[in-house]
Formats: sequence, C-alpha cells, structure tokens
Amino acid sequence: MTDLAFLGTGTMGLPMARHVIHAGGASLRVWNRSEQRAQPLADEGAKVCTEVVQAAEGAELLITMLSDGDAVLDVAARALPVLADNAIWIQMSTIGIDATGRCAELADQAGVRLVDAPVLGTRDPAEQGKLIVLASGPEEVRETVTPVFDAVGSRTLWVGEAGAGSRLKVVANGWVVGVVGVLAEVITLAEGLDLDPQLFFDAIEGGPLDLPYAQVKGKPMMSRSFTDASFRLALARKDGDLLLAAAEQAGLQLPIMGAIVARMRSVEADGHGDEDMAATYWASAPNNSGA
Repeated sequence: MTDLAFLGTGTMGLPMARHVIHAGGASLRVWNRSEQRAQPLADEGAKVCTEVVQAAEGAELLITMLSDGDAVLDVAARALPVLADNAIWIQMSTIGIDATGRCAELADQAGVRLVDAPVLGTRDPAEQGKLIVLASGPEEVRETVTPVFDAVGSRTLWVGEAGAGSRLKVVANGWVVGVVGVLAEVITLAEGLDLDPQLFFDAIEGGPLDLPYAQVKGKPMMSRSFTDASFRLALARKDGDLLLAAAEQAGLQLPIMGAIVARMRSVEADGHGDEDMAATYWASAPNNSGA
C-alpha cells in the first residue's frame, strides 16, 4: 500500500480505515460527508480532509465505502479526475448492479482501473477486521490491492471481472434478508403459542438447523431492543430493493423476498429506519406494537 484515499468513514468505513492504517505501508487521507465521523482517525495517523478532491488528489489507491449508489457516483465524479496516473479505485460499498455499471463507465472515462469489492459483514466484523471481501476486477491489480483486503477482512474471494462482486453481494443479501424476515415470524409464532422463543434457539443449537446469524438477530428481537444498530434497517431495506431490481432485470420473480422487503419498508416508514435491521420484527408483532 502506498498513497491511499479512503472516502466514507461511517459505521463500516471508520473501522475499515483504521485497519488500513494499522496495517502500515500507506499514507492515508480520509474524507467523510460529516467530518466529525472521520476525526477519530486523525489521532491514528490519517490526514482528515474537508473536501473530496483534497483527499483524492494524487492518490494511487482510492477506496469508497458510502451508503448508496448515488453517493458513490457523486463522490467518484469529483475524485477520479484528480487521482494519480494509472490509479486503482476499490469500490467496496453495496450499490447493486446498475450503479456498479455506471462506476465502471466513470472509471473508464478517467483512465482508472476499477476493483468492485463489496463486503459481507456488519459493524462487529468490520471492527474485528474479519469482513469477507467479494472482489472482482483486473488480474494485474490483485497483488496491489491484496494488502488492503487483508487489512479489513479475514478472507477474500475473487469472483471474476469487475461487476461480479456486486452481483454476488446481491445474492448474499437475499440470504440475509430472508433469514431476518423469517426469523421475525418464527419468534412471533413462538410467542403466539405461549412459548419462550429462546426454546426455539435451544432446540436448534449445535445442530444442522442452527445459524449464528439467527442467534445474533434473535436476541434483540426477543428483548425488543434495536437501538444498538450493527446494520441499520434503512440500509437493509435499500439492499433489499437492490436485489429485487436485479431479479427484475434477470426476468425472475422472488415473491418471498418481495414480501420481506415490503415489510421492512413498512417498519422503516413507522420510524424504525435508524434501528437495527432486526427491528423488522415489528412487522410481525401483534398490533405492530413498536410503531
């Protein structure tokens, strides 16, 4: 790693940038729309910039970790033209298929090599440096970007040309959305049958039906405590919209996914968008008592 710019230091980006700093070998400049969110990195050796161009100018590696496709495209339009010659753009945000295609067009216009590398994992794996990187891009840049991926993740899966990473992330998000949506109804069913939902988790523990993610998301559902958001409901709903759009483009119908995303949208509209995605539970709860 050499001269590197990191744009987006929110819930995921901040710990990821911190791991890049601690990995060494890079001069890191960081930017975030809310400068206060990036400021903690100044004490760890990063230069906090107030403008996108200031952070990106002359950088050989650019990382974007932003909330959605519009944010990525807006920032990239300002950053790409000022990067070093033959620079590499590592796009790690979850932005779906269409926005990733537009990123590829921007990169081509700017003469920048694009690595499409969204990640699997939420806040805790990001803080632990244990994300799974779904990388796709030119073969010749792998050696250069590997130290970044090693810093933020426990495993990197190379899946093909740029764009394949985002397609795989859409598929993986279908699993996440499905697990959380069905889990909410399982817990509601247990409660409706006058059972402690913990008995369900006790029954599946350690067996082939057990799932660590269900255990993690089940706890806040059972306690009705969603304020400690490792992944906000609004972002999970956004990811759900991306997978439904991808399915439509592929000529597929996913009625179960569609129903779960609709329930997420309903709970978000009731004011739970900034809570953890486990707050999807409220769509299944009798009388929607969390609204």
